Amino acid sequence: MKRQKTRRDFIKSGAVATGAVAATPYFNWSAKAFANQDKNDRPNIGCIGVGSMGSGDARGHANFGNIVAVCDVDERHALRAKNDGNIGRGKADAYGDYRKVLDRNDIDVVSIVTPDHWHIKIAVEALEAGKHVFVQKPLTLTLEENQLIRRACEKHKNLAFLVGTQQRSDRNKFMRAVNMVQKGLLGDIKHVTVGINGSPTGGPFPIADVPKELDWEMWQGQAPAKEYREKRCHYQFRWWYEYSGGKFTDWGAHHVDIAMWALNRNGSKQGPVEIDGTNCEHPVEYKDGHATVEDSYNSSHKFSVMHKFKDGITMDVTSHGDNGITFEGTKGRIFVNRGKIVGAPIEENWDKDVYTDEEVSALYKGKPHEGHKNNFYRCIREGGLTVSDPFSHIQAMAVCHLSTIAARLGRKIKWDPAKEKIVGDDQAASFQARERRKGYDILKV
Repeated sequence: MKRQKTRRDFIKSGAVATGAVAATPYFNWSAKAFANQDKNDRPNIGCIGVGSMGSGDARGHANFGNIVAVCDVDERHALRAKNDGNIGRGKADAYGDYRKVLDRNDIDVVSIVTPDHWHIKIAVEALEAGKHVFVQKPLTLTLEENQLIRRACEKHKNLAFLVGTQQRSDRNKFMRAVNMVQKGLLGDIKHVTVGINGSPTGGPFPIADVPKELDWEMWQGQAPAKEYREKRCHYQFRWWYEYSGGKFTDWGAHHVDIAMWALNRNGSKQGPVEIDGTNCEHPVEYKDGHATVEDSYNSSHKFSVMHKFKDGITMDVTSHGDNGITFEGTKGRIFVNRGKIVGAPIEENWDKDVYTDEEVSALYKGKPHEGHKNNFYRCIREGGLTVSDPFSHIQAMAVCHLSTIAARLGRKIKWDPAKEKIVGDDQAASFQARERRKGYDILKV
């Protein structure tokens, strides 16, 4: 009698070296869960960060494995996820310290959906603990963190790592646009407009008492210690440069990523050479790249950051116009966002002969096209890079971080993509990394 595969067989098979011939999966990937419904055939998952976005991601992960632990520095979030019928089902352990999740040998996969300034510290430690890793975008907080996570992922190539940029799995819009550009159907690309809207403005916000359920010290982590203000925490962290990059990293992590993918610029040593941040405004006064007040949103709300590449292509990362990406080539132009893909090349179906299942699979790194998390769990099983792998994503994040630095300083800066350094401007170069509070450094591997 043939022995059924167990969960440990599943995890062991996920350690196939990258590049090895992938075996046909034993489960039906058209189903939401594994074909064999025995509990021992599903990997155990720990979800770190289970606020609004984290809970949504957790429900997605629950289709592929057993969520045995949830963690959040806000006890309200952790308990809600624990008792959610589609997440912890009342059975998962709830923690306030992510290290308790990583310490568990029975957990195979971790989902990291925390504020941005926590992503890389937890991800590196998760890899060192032997976990497969899902991380929400944006992957990194700084240019230095790009290098730190790259080294960790190079060391742990046997572990699957997926970034939550789900637009990479949108076959009918974003993937079609990428394929059209890469096949040269628009001619030589001259200019790309990346519309990501501006950050909201707000403040001054009052100092408030820290909710008794919230570990504010742990929430702040590596960031500078600040008085608690409700609008600094949870979803609103995005609009403070202390924890994020505003819209540059919030929506930029999605749209800049697609633009760089389409241009084949997300490989090593690729990127812009000049970034112009002179056409940017912030809702508060700035001095030497830092906000002069602490009680108001401080990320840029109006901007047009122009990136120039060595071959003459320009990319405008802007708050103006529609949210979406416009590719302009010598033969035609298209616009794509989450709601539509338009332009004469689309209406006239220029890509009817070159957008096949085979082309889609090629964009998916040889895997069949499927849902974003489906791809992650397939790569755990079969090996290989995920469709949104960390190595390509950090190239897009470099553009996002350079946009932020140029905007904060309000001037042009020069970037050496081969050396991954800002050149000729010591002040700008000082923004490549951030001083981390004692006790919150990132493990170097």
